[in-house]
Amino acid sequence: MLDLKTTGIQPQTISVIVPCRNERDYVDVFCASVLEQQIPSDWELEVLIADGKSDDGTRERLSHWVQQDPRFVLIDNPGRIVSTGLNRCIERAKGSFIVRLDVHTVYAHDYIAQCLKTWQRTGADNVGGPWRAMGMPGQPVQQAIAAAFQSKWVSGGALSRDLDYEGEVDTVYLGSWPRQTFERFGGFDESLVRNQDDEHNLRIHKGGGRIWQSALIRSTYHPRASIGDVFRQYRQYGYWKPFVMKKHGQAAALRHLIPGLFVAAMISLMVLMLGFGGLTLMAKSTTTLKWVSAWGTVISAVALMALTLTYGLAVGLVSLSISRGLGWRLLGKLPDVIAAYHVGYGLGSIRGWLDVWGRGRPNPSFGRLTRGTPQNRT
Repeated sequence: MLDLKTTGIQPQTISVIVPCRNERDYVDVFCASVLEQQIPSDWELEVLIADGKSDDGTRERLSHWVQQDPRFVLIDNPGRIVSTGLNRCIERAKGSFIVRLDVHTVYAHDYIAQCLKTWQRTGADNVGGPWRAMGMPGQPVQQAIAAAFQSKWVSGGALSRDLDYEGEVDTVYLGSWPRQTFERFGGFDESLVRNQDDEHNLRIHKGGGRIWQSALIRSTYHPRASIGDVFRQYRQYGYWKPFVMKKHGQAAALRHLIPGLFVAAMISLMVLMLGFGGLTLMAKSTTTLKWVSAWGTVISAVALMALTLTYGLAVGLVSLSISRGLGWRLLGKLPDVIAAYHVGYGLGSIRGWLDVWGRGRPNPSFGRLTRGTPQNRT
């Protein structure tokens, strides 16, 4: 729940809000980069960082920056998740314009200034730039993850991945807002571990607000560095999406449904094949049941094989297309990466819909953070 400050607001101050947890290896570079931002001379900057009970030394590094520069403010985030961290920062923010940053992202020197200019030019309720991913040098798996992330065939053609698009969108990466946006639409939903930004943007849209993406707002995101981390991350994204749709009574976009439908079809065909196969073994050789179950086994097995081969061919073609543009060194890793995106999201969305229809509330196991230590990050 957001308890928005009503006094002490400074019209010419930009408040940067940053949720973080266990970011020891990144926090110093991030803090230094924020101070290098080129903001208009008549504006001041404050940087509010909500630490979600870090246990890797992050908090000690943040305390160092707070002591060195009064523009940094360290805030406790006992909820530990992104939505609670963002809300705690917004509650303490003094600025009339609020910009969200992420520790794992590298920003152009004029990133904050372009956010401000875009808002002043468009009057939108939320402005941001495209979501550009890049792997670190010497990290071929992370490079493949970034390449797949950027592909329209993996992301479903989301405009947030279009680096050249300028105009109104459903959602943007990170985001920046005039303070009035939170006064009008409220803060982030603290019941959501994932998809809190999508839900907030949906609330803005349904309330008559506007969201604007500008190609001039430039940043580079460093994604997860292992296939297992990507699978777990997108399983959570898939899981929480149905709860957002249930809350707002919104139909899912096709790109959100396809992974779940694909995984559901695979599971259903496997269950049918095993079920018919079991009946075939148990039935007497002369019975109609044995004949029907035998044919059922064959048909479900052929359908499963056809679906698997079709998906495998599609993934292979997408991998070839990406590798041709970005380097053949990625080809051997891309099929597993793409499958991790799709299968993770699909399994998560199936479980999410089951819990929406059955339990009526989220399963606590999906409320656990997947970012624990520098070796296991979300």
